[in-house]
Amino acid sequence: MTHRNQSGLSRCIAVLALLTCFALLSPGASAADAITIFMIGDSTMADKPMIPENPERGWGQLLTLYFTPNVTVDNHATNGRSSKSFRSEGRWDVVLQQIRPGDFVIIQFGHNDEKADEARHTEPFGSYTENLRRYAKEASERGAIPILATPVVRRVFDDEGVLQPTHGDYPDAVRKLAQAIDVPLLDMTLRSRDLIERLGKERSEGLFIWTVPGEYSRFPKGNSDNTHFNALGATRMCDLVIAEIQAKVPELAVHLKTGR
Repeated sequence: MTHRNQSGLSRCIAVLALLTCFALLSPGASAADAITIFMIGDSTMADKPMIPENPERGWGQLLTLYFTPNVTVDNHATNGRSSKSFRSEGRWDVVLQQIRPGDFVIIQFGHNDEKADEARHTEPFGSYTENLRRYAKEASERGAIPILATPVVRRVFDDEGVLQPTHGDYPDAVRKLAQAIDVPLLDMTLRSRDLIERLGKERSEGLFIWTVPGEYSRFPKGNSDNTHFNALGATRMCDLVIAEIQAKVPELAVHLKTGR
């Protein structure tokens, strides 16, 4: 190789090294800026399969769309789990091993804590509160910011068209715990109730999995579900989550995409 070629190669290597340094020092590319939002909860939050065709979505499935590329959403919410069974099945251990300082953990249970079976049932101001407290404490010990969320409401209207509460004392238990341990609260019970009441009995049906016979192979006889969301409903719930984050979790809100 000639001296000229050696010199040219050396310059190329130097330029590449300099560009690499700039990339490493760039705030947008810094590993220090990378954060993960871990999510633990039930089916209303969980990721749902899309193939074969499936109308159901959990609101957590949409969350990644709202954040800048340095944010990873790692959704561990699972159908049918309560604050009790999520831990007893070892699902929390999987999350706990991955949490790093600066991460966030969104915790939303309640729908299945209400169930009567021993594997899932908890008492609002007893084991439910203690389970949530323990999740928050262990996340904090690993340097993450825990975020408590009240459960989204079910679409249950009475004959007069009044939306009925179905979660008993569970939402209040979350609110009181969040205040007691000073962690952010996403009041999804309040937010989702206001939205569904505003839409009313007929229009709010469009947020849930109501299908006619033959519309989806998954529901050959049709479906009438007032708990789980379709794509529109999950998106609207996620909109409400983002509004709560903007109001109450500024450390996370700074990572939201902004309009152009």
